[in-house]
Amino acid sequence: MSDMRNLGFLVSGRGSNMAAVLEEIAAGRLKAEARVVISDKPDAPALALAAGRGLPAFVIERKNFPRRREFEEDMVRVLKEHGVSLVVLAGFMRLLGPAFLAAFPGRVINIHPSLLPAFPGLEAQRKALDHGVKIAGCTVHYVNEVMDGGRIIAQAAVPVEPEDTVESLSARILAQEHRLLARAIAGLEN
Repeated sequence: MSDMRNLGFLVSGRGSNMAAVLEEIAAGRLKAEARVVISDKPDAPALALAAGRGLPAFVIERKNFPRRREFEEDMVRVLKEHGVSLVVLAGFMRLLGPAFLAAFPGRVINIHPSLLPAFPGLEAQRKALDHGVKIAGCTVHYVNEVMDGGRIIAQAAVPVEPEDTVESLSARILAQEHRLLARAIAGLEN
């Protein structure tokens, strides 16, 4: 397998998980290089975060392409032009299809705010509370064509407190996500 330390980030929102990985790189605790950031949302705060770190950042919006395949091919082009070997979904809110996944086989990972396979998809923290689980958490996993269905790389557990709200549980899970993502990247084989 090729070196998995040239990172490209796909983001749709604030980019806090990306920021946590960038901090680990800057501190020398993660031997990796961030190469590029792509957002499907032009107003994503993660773009300003990338610019502030001097990272090339691109907006590639799905609505500008007649088919998903063309949208994905444009993202692949940008990632390859920047020498990316590992694609990190850090709050990217779109499913990736076969065209994208074929371009980076076994080299696309995601962070999800539940202990998969429990609660895939949106609102995982709300689902955990609605089901009355006593332990929630987060998962880093390989991406395949099934939403949140790829092989698990790493997980971190978070106890659910009786007084938890979606917001309080989400905040505690997010703190674990920030630690887990960089550790998972560090543990991937070269």
